[in-house]
Parts: sequence; C-alpha cells; structure tokens
Amino acid sequence: MDQNYRNIDFKQGEIELNKFNELSNEPVKVREDKISQYWKEIDLLKRSVETREPDKPYIFYEGPPTANGKPGIHHVMARTLKDLTCRYKTMRGYQVKRKAGWDTHGLPVEIEVEKQLNLKNKKDIEAYGIEEFNKQCRESVFKYERLWRDMTERMAYLIDLDDPYITLEDDYIESVWWILNKFFKEGYIYEGHKILPYCSRCGTGLASHEVALGYEEIKSETAVAKFKRKDKDEYFLAWTTTPWTLPSNVALTVNPDITYVRVRQNDEIYYLAKDLADKVLGEDYEVLEELLGKDLEYIEYEQLIPFVDVPGKAFYLTVADYVTVEDGTGIVHTAPAFGEDDYNLGRKYGLPVVQPVSEEGKFTATIWKDKFVMDADPEIIRWLRENGKLYKKERMEHNYPHCWRCRTPLLYYAKPSWYIEMTKLKDQLVENNNGVNWYPSFVGEKRFGNWLENVNDWAISRSRYWGTPLPIWRCDECGHVDSVGSRAELVERAIEDIDESIELHRPYVDDVHLRCDKCNSTMTREEDVIDVWFDSGAMPFAQHHYPFENKENFDSLFPADFINEGIDQTRGWFYSLIAISTFVTGKSPYKNVLVNDLILDKDGKKMSKSRGNTVDPFELFDKYGADVLRWYLIYVSPPWTPTKFDEDGLREVESKFFRSIRNVYNFFSLYANTDEIDPREFFIPYQDRPEIDKWILSKYNSLIKACREDMDIFELTRVVRAIQDFVIEDLSNWYIRRCRRRFWSTDLDEDKKAVYNTTYEILVGICKMVAPFIPYTSEEIYRNLTGEESVHLAYYPEPNEDLIHKETEERMDLVRDLVGLGRASRENVKIKVRQPLSEVVIDGKYEEQIGDLVSLIMEELNVKEVVFENDLSQFMDYSLKPNYKVVGSILGPKVKSFAKLLGQLDAKDTVEKLERDGKLVLELDGEETEILEDYVLVTISSKEGFNVVMENNLFVILDTSLTPELINEGYAREFVSKIQQMRKNNGYEVLDRINIFYDGSDEIAAAIDEYDDFIKSETLAEKVDRISDDSLEKQDLNGQMTGIKLEKIS
Repeated sequence: MDQNYRNIDFKQGEIELNKFNELSNEPVKVREDKISQYWKEIDLLKRSVETREPDKPYIFYEGPPTANGKPGIHHVMARTLKDLTCRYKTMRGYQVKRKAGWDTHGLPVEIEVEKQLNLKNKKDIEAYGIEEFNKQCRESVFKYERLWRDMTERMAYLIDLDDPYITLEDDYIESVWWILNKFFKEGYIYEGHKILPYCSRCGTGLASHEVALGYEEIKSETAVAKFKRKDKDEYFLAWTTTPWTLPSNVALTVNPDITYVRVRQNDEIYYLAKDLADKVLGEDYEVLEELLGKDLEYIEYEQLIPFVDVPGKAFYLTVADYVTVEDGTGIVHTAPAFGEDDYNLGRKYGLPVVQPVSEEGKFTATIWKDKFVMDADPEIIRWLRENGKLYKKERMEHNYPHCWRCRTPLLYYAKPSWYIEMTKLKDQLVENNNGVNWYPSFVGEKRFGNWLENVNDWAISRSRYWGTPLPIWRCDECGHVDSVGSRAELVERAIEDIDESIELHRPYVDDVHLRCDKCNSTMTREEDVIDVWFDSGAMPFAQHHYPFENKENFDSLFPADFINEGIDQTRGWFYSLIAISTFVTGKSPYKNVLVNDLILDKDGKKMSKSRGNTVDPFELFDKYGADVLRWYLIYVSPPWTPTKFDEDGLREVESKFFRSIRNVYNFFSLYANTDEIDPREFFIPYQDRPEIDKWILSKYNSLIKACREDMDIFELTRVVRAIQDFVIEDLSNWYIRRCRRRFWSTDLDEDKKAVYNTTYEILVGICKMVAPFIPYTSEEIYRNLTGEESVHLAYYPEPNEDLIHKETEERMDLVRDLVGLGRASRENVKIKVRQPLSEVVIDGKYEEQIGDLVSLIMEELNVKEVVFENDLSQFMDYSLKPNYKVVGSILGPKVKSFAKLLGQLDAKDTVEKLERDGKLVLELDGEETEILEDYVLVTISSKEGFNVVMENNLFVILDTSLTPELINEGYAREFVSKIQQMRKNNGYEVLDRINIFYDGSDEIAAAIDEYDDFIKSETLAEKVDRISDDSLEKQDLNGQMTGIKLEKIS
C-alpha cells in the first residue's frame, strides 16, 4: 500500500494507514487551533520559503500597524487580502518572504501616555522629563502586541512576527537618517512654515483624524471687508468667517478664469465676482465693467488693519484655482500664517508670513493684544465699521473643529517647519505612478494620480518628543545648518565623547553637539522629530538597515511586487513610500497595489463604538471560525468597494459553502473507506469516462483557468463566488448527487473506478484552489486526502486544456436548467419529485443537442417520458392587456379602445406577430395606430392538466395528471425515502441489511406489494411485512399515515 495514503492527525506522528478519516466534529475554535499548532511544529512559514527557488522571488511589503491600539475587523480584511495573495503566489512557485513590521512612533503614542500619566500639555511633559516620558512611550507601543499576535495567528496570517522591522530601533532610525541626510545634502530640505490645526490650550497640533473627532456647531460673526485700491477710491470686497485673521492679511486672491464685475452702489465702487453680485449687493447696483480674474493680478491695495508691520512686498491681488463662487464674494482674503492654501500661494508669490498670535492663541500685537483671537472677532468687526472698512456682517451657524481632548476651538496656525521640496520630484512621481498596477485602477489614476499631480512640499518636522529625531544641527553663532547621516558620522563629529551605542532618540541626541564647519562654534540639534509617515515610508530601506547592510543584495529586496492597505492610505503610506523611493532610487517602490475600502455595518453606516455597531473579530473567530470570516469578507463584495458586514451573511456562507465542501469529502471518504479504495492505485483514461465525468472535469478545468486569470488581477470576489458556485451547484448538487448509485455499486468496475478518480482529483484540486482563502479547512481535507505535509506547500492546479469541452458544458448546463424549471413547475402544483409523472414537454429545437441525455432528465424529474415538441403553444393559453405604464401617456384616451381590442384579438397570433415584426397596426377610435411590442403585456397560462414554466425564453411543460399507477409508484418511492431516513437516524452502517414492518391502509399495502422488489433493493431489506401495530412510528406517505419499524439483521 502506498505509504502516502493515510490520514495524519494534526498532532504530528499519529498516523492511520488505509483510511480517509472523517473531518473533525470538534468546535471550530479547537479544530483550527490544532491545525495552527501543527503549522508551528513544522514551521510552515520557513517551509513555504525554503521549498521555493530563491531566483523566483515575489516581494511583499507589510504596512506597519501601531501596536498601542487594538486590532479590529478592518484589520482582518486587509490581512486576509495580504495573506491569500502571499499564499497564492507561493503555490504558483514564487519564494515569498513575509516580514512583519511595527509603527512605533508618533502623536497617538504620546497621547496614550499623556492619559496614563495625567499630563495635559507640552509644558507638563517637559516638567515630567522627556527621558522618562519617552521611556513610557517605548513601553506603551507594545501594549496590545499580544492581541495583534493572537489575531494574526488566529486568522492564519502567515507572517514573520519573530523578526519584524520596528521603527523605534536604532538600526531602523539610522537608515532613516541616511535618507534624510541624502535629501538635505542634495538641497531638497528647507525651512518654512506648516499650517496645522492647533490647540492653543494643549499646545499641540492635531492630525486630520483627530480633527474629525471634535466638530461642534458654533455661531460666529462673519464679515465682508472693504479693501481700498491703492491708486483709486475703489474697494475690493472680501468675505471671511475668521475676522481675527484680518490683521495678518497680506494679499487678496481671485480665480483667474472667473468673471468679476466693477460696480457702483451708493456712490462707492466695488469689485466682486459677477455670479455673487446679486447675493452680496442685492439688486440696487450698476455694473460699470466686466473683467476676468487674471486681469486683476498684481493690482495693489492699502493695508486693511495697519497695526502690524509687514516686511517685504504685500497687499496686491493674486490668482489661484481654489477660489470659487459657491459663497462669499469670489475674492478671498489671504493670510499665509493661517491657511494651507494661503501659505502655499504665499510661497508661490513670495508673500510674507505675518503671525501676531502666540502659541496660547492670543494676539501679541495690535490693539487686541493678549486677547484670545476668536474672542476678539466682535471687536475687530466693530473697528472695521468705525473706520469705514466694513461692507456688512452676518451671524452664521456652522461646524467648527474643536480639540477632542479639551473642547477648545482649534486655530489653523503657521508653525515653523522643515520641508522636503517634493515639487522638484513631481514629474518623476507621476511617471513612476503611471507604471504601477492599481487595483482598482481608478484609485491610482484619479485619487492618487491627482494627488501627485498637485503634490505639495512635505512638512516633515514635528514639535514633539517620541519619534525619529530630525538629524539637523544648527550653529548657535552663525546659524549654519548641517545634517548627519549615520551613527559613525555622529560619533566622529560630536564634541562630546560618545560611541555608536548611543540611543537615537530624544533627549540623548539632544545632548550631542557638533563643531560648526563655518565658524568653529557649537552646533545644537533642532529639537523636532519627524513625521511618522516618513518612518513607515522608509521601510523598503530601513527594514534591511540599508545601506549599512544588504547593499549588495538590495536588488533582490526591492521593489515590492505587491502591497495592500486601506483606501485611507492613499495620502499616507502609499505616498510616503513612493515619495522616498522615487528620490532614493528613481523607481516606484511597488509594482502592484491592492486597495481595500471600509467595512461598514449592514445598513451601510460607518462602524463606531458610540453607535454600538462594531464587531469583535475574536468573537467571530470563535463562533464561526477564521475561515468562514475570511471567505465571507471576500465573497460579499470586491475589496475595493465598501463591505456591508452582516452576520447573517456569515451564517449563510457557513451553512452553504462550508457544509457542502465538508459533506462532499465525508461522502467520498465514507464510500472509499467502505470499499477500501485508494483512487491513486488506478486510473481510468479521461476519454473512457462517462459523459457526466467529462462534464464535471470540463467545468473544473474551466474553473481553474478562470480562477488563475482572476487571481492574477485581484478579481478575488469573482474567484470565491465561482468556486462556491462550482462546489455547491456543480459538484455537490449535481455530480455527486447524480453519481450516488455509482458509489453504491457493489462491483469495482471501470465506472466505479472512474467516479472515484474524478471525485478524488477534483477534491484535491479544490483544496488547493481554496487554500489561499480558507487555510484551515483546506489543510484538514487536503492532508486527509493526500497525507502530504501541507496544502500550503503544494502547487496551484494548472488547467488541462484537453479536458475543457464547452459543448459538453453547454449540453449539461441546458439539462440542468430544464431540470430546474421542471422542479419549479412541480413546486407550483405542489407535487413532490418522488411522485412520478407521465411526461415533460421540451422545445423540439433542443432534441439534437440533448437527445442522448433524456434518461437523465427523466430520472431527475421522475417522469416516464421526455417529449420534444416544436409547437409548445398547444399547451398554453395567452392573454393580452395594455402595458399601462408605457402606453398611458402615448395613447391617451385611446387606451380604453386598445384594451377592448386586445381582448378580441387572437392572442397567440398577436404574440407571434409582435415577436416577429416588433410591431403591428391597429385601428383605434377610427385612426390607424402603430403598436410596439412593449405596449402589450403577455400572460401565459397552462392548459388544463399541464403546468408551464418559462425563464430566459426556455420553456418546460409538465403533464400534471396522475393515474392510479403513478400514484402507487409515488407511495413506494415515498416509503423508500422514509426508510432511508430511519436507517440514518438509527445509525445503521451503509451495508447493514434490515427487515421492514409497516402498518398501513390497503391502498398503501397494494403499492408496497407492487413495488416489493424495488423497495428491497433500495433499502437493503430482506423482507417487507405488513402488521397491525398502532405503536409503530407514524410516517406521512403522501397524505397516508403509515406506521413503520426497522429491524437490523445481525
């Protein structure tokens, strides 16, 4: 006996030869845990790598999560996509290394620690001590690492968690420093200002996701201010919702392509957008001139509030595309210190940044000095009115962002910042992105492509504590700045006595000073840390400590063949990766990007704790199993569309697909074990197998071909739906069900060998095809079937093109469709399939195509004859009436005449004419009227004794009349069905022989006597005796209550 033919329990070493074991009935949590332990014992990840050739790599980059937050259902989605892709590529022969990563720096970590330590702001942190604070941050980042590891292992995400890249490690930081140093030395880094939402109470900027947490409805004063043209007694009208920014105004901005008007109202002349003139001015004004915005560029005006000295050239009109005519005046007041668009425009025009506001949010100059800026709005508007500079004011209710921690209104605030001049790389970024395969393509072309087309310089510095320190030093005397690119350089240039073991975090690097190359004075490090997105975007290099290590083999580690993250990473990790790699290597860091969308609740609402609609992935794992959750997430909708998560869908997938695949295996193993058959010990040539085998093998190989093509373009939902449909409909509901008698046969003839060969081959192949999606189930069935080490070390099936016969598939699929309609017809008239009928009538045009499959239709529909008839109309009655939705407005008052006439026409002839010509002409109210096909609703009903069912122009007509002979056979078949169920309920083995006793009516007795031999052969009964015993278990035989008892023969 072949040594491989065995079942290996997932406790290694427990081997049972010559037997296909039943699948485990243990709870799914226990079942999956045992398989997981087995993978650990064989070190599946290592085996997955070492069994594939190194010269065929498939490079995968893992986007690093932050381990100080709990994993959620959206992480299961992304990790399922990553895992199945890596497993699939391994099965296609690629060597796929999978290194995990942790993102460990940044404000979210600091905020968590601030909460723990009850620190309110930056002053509190510095009083507590940066060194101790950062120690707490270091410990905090792995707070939920155990949970992440548990989720990763529980969902079978095969990735190396034991040797991850970690952004806080000095080797990683050193590589980041090397990249920053390269940017600096090549002239890309400069000092500027960053506009960020800033909480004046907490003394910190907020990330965009934090801003979204704190919107509140407020009422505030808005103003339309009058900016006097410098050379004329005319005014530009500009609207603002933040009057406190007006003292910092340095420019006005218009859209170059919008039409503006110069108007006279009450002896004053104003400029504003033409489309907004009525809304702002009312109707009482005179248009003096129309001109485009670009014609206004560089016209000068007088400073509006002259309390701040403004250096450099200011107070003139600029142009920008972001100005709209949706509200305001079409002229935007511009203060580069308090708006990102303003700041970027200011850089373009060289405008000064005027910022008379402290970090506490109070004016440092003007007559409103020491007042919180938003509290000064009414006073500023009053000053404008008193000085003739206010056109009008309005009170407005609107959403405004507040600090989510302390509820203080946020200020958009210019903070000094270090920038990377990414605009220099724009063309190369766009070109590199054009070479990337995005799934879906519109994300790369539109969302990400547009982002790169309009790329801004990257503000990389943050005035915080826990992060990669910015490696830039400034001379205390002459102001010269320089950067450091390695620990060795830091040690060499340091004034202090340090070595390369120094930790590259604050405050340790803050204490290192350099000697200035220009004036020989002391240089001190800029206190900022860097944007955490730079950390994660540097991972292609820093995870390998490049260029300090792996310089020679870096070509085998870069670029990535595949990355995958959520849609929210478009301007996050996807951007930081391509920005850094384009600069360092000139190339994109990735070839293929799969982007998944959000997971919503079943009603399409975003999941949140406050709504109470979140789901716990660990609870779902325990209840349904990781496989069911993984399969469902891919099945329910394509990854790049929002997933509406509904637990009912999980239950449906579990009951339909997973039950089907397990049932097919259990059916196969039951009979293979009973017959002591190993399907690998013989092979019936494909051409010698029956039609149904050729059909299922053709469908199977067509499925392999389609799935390989779809997997390669990440059409994953199409793949799982196709596999599920094949397993449930083709394999289980048709092939296995149709072939049961071949398994039951007592002779091991060619036919029985063929059904075993076919079923075994398909079961093994399906295990391989579903392995990337459902690693546990596939592993259990595959190892039971083959005894091999793991399905995840096997190779993905290849289609046998010689076995694909589309004509064979179409013939059998037509039969299945006809059978489906026939069964629907039986349901219509409430006649069970076990009740034989005399005949089914099918369109004669199919006789040549499926004439040799008539016996199959007869058996499936339990009819005595299949009749092919060219004229099906003889079995149908037609009725016609107007399609009122269509003709009501077209025929108007003629509709009544139309309805009456339709009732008088020969319905069959009318339908044929409409189908042939698409129209006919009728006389309605004395006028010839053209009647189109969609004017008429056709109802088809069955003639007496028949039932007609039609779908997609396919007709099945069932003769529903029942003769006494048919009724008796129906009783006998129902009797057999009940006995088979009782055998199963009693726990009898497949080959156990029995005696049958029944207590029934004379009508039942007559039927059983007539079909005695049939009943015995179907139920393995030695005898069938009628007795009188009211205690027998009652069964309903088509309305006849009959007592039945079984007796197993020893």
